[in-house]
Amino acid sequence: MGIAEDQLHASVDWLAAREPAIAAALAKVGYPAARIRERGYRTLLRTIVGQQVSVAAASSMWRKLEAELGEDIPPHELLARDFDALRACGLSRQKQGYARSLCELVVSGELDLHSLPADDEEAIAQLTRIKGIGRWSAEIYLLFAEGRPDIWPAGDLAVMAGLGKILDLPERPDEKATRAMAEPWRPHRGALAIFTWHCYDSTAI
Repeated sequence: MGIAEDQLHASVDWLAAREPAIAAALAKVGYPAARIRERGYRTLLRTIVGQQVSVAAASSMWRKLEAELGEDIPPHELLARDFDALRACGLSRQKQGYARSLCELVVSGELDLHSLPADDEEAIAQLTRIKGIGRWSAEIYLLFAEGRPDIWPAGDLAVMAGLGKILDLPERPDEKATRAMAEPWRPHRGALAIFTWHCYDSTAI
């Protein structure tokens, strides 16, 4: 479960009270919508399925997986299928490797998605053991599925660009600068990330 709407609004208010540029942007674009995903294996599998393909293609693959494996797409059922069965669902060799990595970690108990470490960096380290899940995907999962309040995906293009818009910078900050600039806004950087996406998509600023 991601950051609830009331908590998201409270965190954005906290940020606006400390940064006039955020307050000015908030007055123009309003509050962002909450971004919430289901906690657990299915959300990470859907991330893998959706990598580097269109939304329509990802949805088609997901429907075929549900038809082949059952609506819950149990990890042991995916592991029981051979290459051709998963290829018929649209999964490339690479995606199959990533999906099997996730399923193997879950089935073996090496990765417990309902009891990840409380420390964000330790949780990211656990998630990036999955082939195909890099830091950005791990951060997005922790923000949207677990609602961790201080996740700051500084390497996200829209976060960098959105922060640049909010602060009226002459050019988009790079990842290092984006990470450094957000330090004073701990422990509400998760809400800030959601707000930067909201601003990036807005034509009001």
